[in-house]
Amino acid sequence: MEDLNHGGKTGRAHKVILMGRKTCGLNGIVDVLAFDVNEMIMETEQGMLMIKGSELHVTRLSLEKGEVDLEGKIDSLSYSEITTPAAKAESFFGKLFR
Repeated sequence: MEDLNHGGKTGRAHKVILMGRKTCGLNGIVDVLAFDVNEMIMETEQGMLMIKGSELHVTRLSLEKGEVDLEGKIDSLSYSEITTPAAKAESFFGKLFR
């Protein structure tokens, strides 16, 4: 089985359990960077994760354990390798001035 740890941050494996596009349980969460009823952006052990949907609500949050549960209509999950806002800005400006 593939090692799911990304860079050995905390040693927690990243797991997403999606049930019926209505509930989602996540493990391996490092930080929640932004959240509203339509979008959630998190840093995970596997990179950045953006969840889009509607009427999203966090039902359980434990950053100590790296766990998040949410409910709502989940439309998409998207991963990115950019791990910090500063790295994202550097990447944007790097492309702009090439």
